[in-house]
Amino acid sequence: MLTLSGVSKSYGDRVLFADAALQVNRGDRIGLVGPNGAGKSTLFSLILGEEPADEGRINKARDATVGYLPQESAPVGDETVVEIACGVTKDFVALMRAVKAWDNGHPSEAEHPEMLHDDVHERFHECNGYMVEAKAKQILAGLGFRPDQFDKPARELSGGWVMRAHLARLLTQEPDLLMLDEPTNHLDLESLLWFQTYLQGYSGALLVISHDREFLNELVTAIVEIRQRKLARFTGSFDQYLLQRDAADSQLLAAYKTQQKEIAHLQAFVDRFKAKASKATQAQSKMKQIERIDRIEAPVADDKKVGFRFPQPLRSGQRVIWLAGVHFAYGATSVYRGIDFEVERGERIVLVGPNGAGKSTLLKLLGEKIVPQSGVRGLGHNASVGYYSQYRVEMLKPERTVLAEASDTESRVTEQSVRTLLGSFLFSGDSVFKKVEVLSGGEKSRLALVKLLLNPPNLLLMDEPTTHLDMGSIDALVGAMKQYEGTIVFISHDVWFIKALANKVVHVAGGVLTPYLGDYEFYLHKTKADSARAALTAGGVGGANGKPVGKAKDERLAPANKTASPSRGDVQKQVKKLQQSVQKLELQIGELETKKAALARDLEDPAIWRDGSRADAQNKEFQLLTARLAELSATWEAEAMRLQAIAPV
Repeated sequence: MLTLSGVSKSYGDRVLFADAALQVNRGDRIGLVGPNGAGKSTLFSLILGEEPADEGRINKARDATVGYLPQESAPVGDETVVEIACGVTKDFVALMRAVKAWDNGHPSEAEHPEMLHDDVHERFHECNGYMVEAKAKQILAGLGFRPDQFDKPARELSGGWVMRAHLARLLTQEPDLLMLDEPTNHLDLESLLWFQTYLQGYSGALLVISHDREFLNELVTAIVEIRQRKLARFTGSFDQYLLQRDAADSQLLAAYKTQQKEIAHLQAFVDRFKAKASKATQAQSKMKQIERIDRIEAPVADDKKVGFRFPQPLRSGQRVIWLAGVHFAYGATSVYRGIDFEVERGERIVLVGPNGAGKSTLLKLLGEKIVPQSGVRGLGHNASVGYYSQYRVEMLKPERTVLAEASDTESRVTEQSVRTLLGSFLFSGDSVFKKVEVLSGGEKSRLALVKLLLNPPNLLLMDEPTTHLDMGSIDALVGAMKQYEGTIVFISHDVWFIKALANKVVHVAGGVLTPYLGDYEFYLHKTKADSARAALTAGGVGGANGKPVGKAKDERLAPANKTASPSRGDVQKQVKKLQQSVQKLELQIGELETKKAALARDLEDPAIWRDGSRADAQNKEFQLLTARLAELSATWEAEAMRLQAIAPV
C-alpha cells in the first residue's frame, strides 16, 4: 500500500534520512519511534507529499486513502462538532446543513435554499449521510463528547477538544492508512481506553507516533525506529522491540569491535613494512584490503541521559501534608464528605480512579488551589508545595525568551546546565531564544517542567506531567524524579511513568480514598486488574480485602474491629508466626532474584535471539519473575512492618 525506497532527506548539513526504506501493507500496525529531532514528523510530511524527498521514491497504491492527525493545531472554522466529525467533504457538510435546515423548518438558512426538500434528503441518503452521522456521533461519544455538545460551534471549544473532533472525523472516514502524531495527548483516561480498543479493531493500516509505551504495547505489531538515518523495522510490541534492539546493538557492537581489530592489524602491517622494498608489495596489498572493507558504522547510543545533578529542596518533616475531615462540593455536587488524607516524606503517590471521581480536586485541595467547605489542610515542618499547572499559567513571563525564563531561578546553575536540561525537553539550538508568548501549550508545559526541576519545592503536586513530552523527555523527567529527594503526589495515564515512579497507589472513587502500600504492580495484583491501563480508571472502591478505607493510613494495616487486648502468650505466638513468615519470604525472594539474574544473563546473550520461540519463552518467564518479586517484596514489607509494630527492635 505504501513503499519508500532509497529515500534521502537533508536540511543543509543535517542529514535526516539516507537511503531509507519502508513498506506498509494493508492491516499493518506500526509504531514510529526515534529520539527528538530524528525525523519522525518529517517522515510523515514526506509520505503526505507536503515535502519532497531529495532522493528516492515514495509510492502509494492508487486506490489507497490516507488520513493524518497532527500533534497540534488542527484547523477549525464555523463548523459544529458533529460537522467536523462528518466532514468527509465540504459538499457533504453543506448537504448535511441543508437537511437540518429543512428538518427544523428553516430551509432558507441552508447554503443552497433553492434545493427542494425531497432532493436534499434523497442526495443525503445516496451519500449514506444518515449512517455517517450516526457513526460520527457514536465515535464522538466514545471520545468524551456529550450529546449536547454535538451541535456546538467547534471554535467555542478548547484546542484539545477540537483535536478530538478532528480525530473523530478520521475515524469516521476510515482511511486505508491512518497516520497519527501523538494522538493520546488530548485524551483523558476513559477516552484513551475507548480509543485504544477502537483502534484494535480498525480495519486499515496504522502508522503511529506516540510517547505512550503502554498504548504502543497494546496496539502495534511492529516498531519502526529512525536510527542513524535509516528506518529499522522490528516485529512485535514496544517492549519486544526494546529487547530485540538491545540484542541487535550487542551484535553490532561485537561486529564493529572485531572489524576495528582487523583493520588495526592490517594497518599495523602496512605502517611497519611499507618502507621496506622486500615487503612493499605485501604492504600495498594489505592497504587495498583495508580500502575494500565494507565499514560497519560505529553504534551510537540514541537514549541520551541528562548529565545534570538537579538541585535538591530543603528537607521537610516526616509528616508533609494532611487533610482532616474535609468536605468539598461543586455547587450541589458533593465530591468529598469528611475525608482524611496524609502524605509522609519520601512518598511518591499516584492517584488513580475513574474520570470525575475527584483526583484533580484532591490535588487542588492539597495545593490550596481550592478551599474546602469544612475541615483542615495542614502543612508539616519546612514543607513547601509546588503545584505543577500553576507554573505554566501564573509564573511564565510572556516577554522573556525560553532561556531567560528557565534561567530565572534561585538555584546556582550555569547557562550550559540550563541549556542541557532545556535540550532534554525539546528546546534545542535557536529555539531557546523564542519568546514565551509564541510558545504552544505543549511547549509552555515543557518549559514549566524545566523551571520546576531547576528550583523544586519539597512537595510536588503534578497533574499529567508527561503530556506533550516525547519518550526521551519522559526518560529525562523520570531521571530527575528519581534524583529528587522530596515527596510527590501525581496523576498520570502513562503506565510506564507510573511504574517507574510510584511507591504507593491511592484509589479515588465515590468520595472514598483507598491506599495500597506498594507500587503499581502490587496494586494490579491486589485488584486483579484486566490490564495496567484499565486499572487506572477502575470504578470500584476497596483495599487489599475489597473494603473501603476510612481514616486508617493504609487498608492492609488498618485495625480490625476493636476486641479485648491480646494476652502476652498470644502476642508471642503472633511474633513467632510473623518471624517465620518474614524468613520464608526472604528465602523465596532470594531464590527468585537468583533465577532472575540468570535469566537476565541469558537474555543478554545475542545467540538466544536466533531462536525466537526460546527467547520469547525466557522473556515471558523474566516478566513473570519480575511481577512475582514485586508482589513478594510488598508482602514482605507489610509483614516486617507488622512485626516491627508488635515487637520493635
